[in-house]
This record gives sequence, C-alpha cells and structure tokens, in this order.
Amino acid sequence: MSQKRNITVAIAISAAAGFLALQTVSAPTPDAVPPTLAAAETVPTEPPTAETCGYVWAYHDAPDLTEKLDTAIKALNPEASARAQFFGEDCVYADGHSTFGAMETDFYVRSAAADLTDEEALGNWMAQLMPIIEEIPREEVKGNYGFVEFWFEKTEAEHVVVRVPIQKYMDEARDKTGAELFRLFFVAP
Repeated sequence: MSQKRNITVAIAISAAAGFLALQTVSAPTPDAVPPTLAAAETVPTEPPTAETCGYVWAYHDAPDLTEKLDTAIKALNPEASARAQFFGEDCVYADGHSTFGAMETDFYVRSAAADLTDEEALGNWMAQLMPIIEEIPREEVKGNYGFVEFWFEKTEAEHVVVRVPIQKYMDEARDKTGAELFRLFFVAP
C-alpha cells in the first residue's frame, strides 16, 4: 500500500511541476523567430471575417510545370512520369473564397525498376533527372525549392521511395552518381 501511495504522490508532484513549468514558459518574440517562419506561421486568433482569414495547409497542382517536367522525363524514359505541386497555405475567408501562398515547389517522379536493390542503377536515374529540375527557371518555382520524390516501382506492392531535398542536392550532391547518390538520400522504412 505504501508503494502505491508513493507512486501516486510522485505522479501528483510531476503533474504540478509540469503545470508550473508551462506557466513560466513564454512564447518566443517575433524577433526570436526567423522572419520567413514568423510570416508563415502567423494565424489570426479571431474567426475569419470579410477582412481576415484562417490559414490552412494546402497543396496546389502546377499543371504548366507538370507538363514541362513530364515531357522532359518521358524523353529519357517514355514509361516514366512526373508532376509538380506547390505546397503552402490557403487563406480561407468567411465567405468561402481563398487565396493561396506557395511556400515551396515539390516534384514527384515515378518509374519502373526491374531490381529495387540495384542502388547503382537507381542512383544513376536520379543523377540524370536532378539536372532537369535544376534547369527549371527560378521564376517558375514558387517559394523555396522543395524536394524531388523518386518512386521506383517493381509491382504495385513492391516499391522504393527516395526523397531528395533540392537545396541539399545542390549544396552536397551534384557530383555524386550511382549508389553513392542513392545512399545519401535513401531512408530505409
């Protein structure tokens, strides 16, 4: 019985300490948050009105960019496909209309792969495609560079997904190919 009471007292003390800690923690000032994050995370506290809006994470298709990228990818492999998408926030007003603010542009590439363990071949395919992404004029990329998600598919049930942050590729991996490039970005499930 004494051990059970000690556990109960310990839980009560922990809960009280946690509550006090929360009461003494203050939110960061706008100066403490990088300007790009402060602007992206600003959300009105009142319900949306005709003049204000509520922010919601959103994805928007980029049909022109998709067509351009898909055409370039199909020139290398007619069975592969690609699409582009903008990620950001919809500012939704009380009357239902919204405006979109893009924060980054992401790309998705799907292709068949006979051998999902052939890191050399998968990495070489990635190395062929990343320069195509880099050649897209900067004004067509909304917000920041996002990522390129490579979806290598043997069957519907067998696939490997590799996500390559574009800026990291540009900073660290332009000269890499094959298995070295694949391993740099592959994260085992």
